[in-house]
Amino acid sequence: MGEYSKEDILRIAEDENVRYIRLQFTDILGTIKNVEIPFKQLGKALDGEMMFDGSSIEGFARVEESDMYLKPDLDTWLIFPWSSDDARAGRLICDVYDIDGTPFSGDPRSNLKRLVGEMQDMGYDDLHLGPEPEFFLFKLDKEGNATTELSDNGGYFDLQPIDFGEDCRRDITLTLEDMGFEVEMSHHEGAPSQHEISFKYSDAVTASDNIQTFKLVAKTIARKHNLHATFMPKPLYGIPGNGMHYNVSLFRDGDNAFYDENDEFGLSPCMRYFMAGVLAHARGFTAICNPLVNSYKRLQSGFEAPKYVAWSGSNRSPLLRIPPSRGQSTRAEVRSLDPSANPYLAAATILKAGLNGIQNKLELDNPIDENIYEMSARQKETVEDLPSTLYTALKALKADDVIREALGDHIFKQFHENKSIEWNMYSSQITQWEIDEYLGQY
Repeated sequence: MGEYSKEDILRIAEDENVRYIRLQFTDILGTIKNVEIPFKQLGKALDGEMMFDGSSIEGFARVEESDMYLKPDLDTWLIFPWSSDDARAGRLICDVYDIDGTPFSGDPRSNLKRLVGEMQDMGYDDLHLGPEPEFFLFKLDKEGNATTELSDNGGYFDLQPIDFGEDCRRDITLTLEDMGFEVEMSHHEGAPSQHEISFKYSDAVTASDNIQTFKLVAKTIARKHNLHATFMPKPLYGIPGNGMHYNVSLFRDGDNAFYDENDEFGLSPCMRYFMAGVLAHARGFTAICNPLVNSYKRLQSGFEAPKYVAWSGSNRSPLLRIPPSRGQSTRAEVRSLDPSANPYLAAATILKAGLNGIQNKLELDNPIDENIYEMSARQKETVEDLPSTLYTALKALKADDVIREALGDHIFKQFHENKSIEWNMYSSQITQWEIDEYLGQY
């Protein structure tokens, strides 16, 4: 968000009457956690001396390895605009460190930094990542609980009076701008009560930070409008689900390594290798980028959900799309992700897949420029598709050594174990559909 020193933050906090600070981090499942401290402890926190019990966080550590440090990234300092003037709240995003002073292998943010280091060792400066998260705004009930009751019946780019969520979406956008975001676009999406707010690309770690901050802001501001913002992939049957496209490109010496002005399509060999790597490992990273049982209801539902492992420059049915912009804006749009994904892990796996494609000079297949959903059944059989359930996605993850390496042993083990439990819990449930379909017939 900015460039701050320890002295800057202490001065701003005192001048702005910041009374408490949230030291935020993200667990393996993508949930934002925080340790709240009073202002008088801020100096200690800025020195990276704040400890917490990691055994209390899902998938972090065993009891005998529980003591951990939170080391704040000073450039993530901000003051929440919605906090009261007489007791304002600040925020710092932290990396998690072991007691010996080394980055904790189960910290998704530190893990992504590890992958960024691998990228830089290959001679690239940066991965530019531009996320496009979608969300629904549903009504709350009288007790303030979330419902699936629509807040409007709008469609693409509608406005008031059809789009009753417009005021809420605008307030989310204005709050993001107050916090330093450069919002590029805000609009109603294709489904009733569905919205999208896109912000400018950043480096991989900053973009992941921004996604987490964006989710927090959207949920907080929606509550002020008596609405619930949900990033659940597929909350309603029969309408589109929530996606979170990742626009990615590699830069070297300040130039976009994906662009080649001498190529017929403007795509460099680096980009083709990177794309081939993403496609080669797409099934492997699907459990990370689509981590819920519910994620697969979106992928299997149509509505432009890209379940096919292919690429195109002209249609949105494959997993990878190449937007028409060239030069510094040349990029690949990875379309399969949904916003329930842990953004740090999603970025790490996509980056690793692409780098593996570059390292091995993987050949990129020809594009599929026709709508795959409209192909004949026989034609579709020639196109590989993504896993259809969380169970099959976990099997693909376990079999992909490259994606497992992107996660590291600790994160892989904890993620796989947790999600296997989730699948087992889900698959043993008896749904109303089964009762309606089978009870009277058998």
